[in-house]
Amino acid sequence: MSDIINLNKARKQKTRAEEKAQADVNAVKFGRTKAERLLTAAREEKARQRLDQQKFEDE
Repeated sequence: MSDIINLNKARKQKTRAEEKAQADVNAVKFGRTKAERLLTAAREEKARQRLDQQKFEDE
């Protein structure tokens, strides 16, 4: 005889597993750590400030 299973629980468990797999794919595709985001923002800000310093102002 096979074990009796609750189909609702089995369905929910399958859905959770599929969502976890999709989340892992998205994390690899889009995910960056907070430190990486802050580092990128700091580099962009520094580059923007340097560019602003190099501009000539015609008066």
